[in-house]
Amino acid sequence: MQDCLFCKMVSGHIKPDIVYENSQVLAFHDINPQAPVHVLIVPKQHITTLNDLDGSHTALVGEMLLAAQEVAQQTGIADSGYRAVVNCNADAGQSVWHIHLHVLGGRRMGWPPG
Repeated sequence: MQDCLFCKMVSGHIKPDIVYENSQVLAFHDINPQAPVHVLIVPKQHITTLNDLDGSHTALVGEMLLAAQEVAQQTGIADSGYRAVVNCNADAGQSVWHIHLHVLGGRRMGWPPG
């Protein structure tokens, strides 16, 4: 999608601060961090929301979660703990219409989240 911010990052038209990348996902530092570590993991395939996933995306979703584990290791938050969050649609806080997984850590998290 040519208007999608994350697709522009995946294509290299916009250069994010990359933490991790493989053939299926791109992970980069959030420009508006909500924790000392705040990394976004986006699939390289454009999928608008979680509601648009189907059975053909099973491996991709697994890849996103494995990337979260790798990001947590690389950023030093794996042992102390981290949160992995996906927002779906406006009421949940989704503001970029390309699914993405937030990896947050580096501080104690409260519950419920908000």
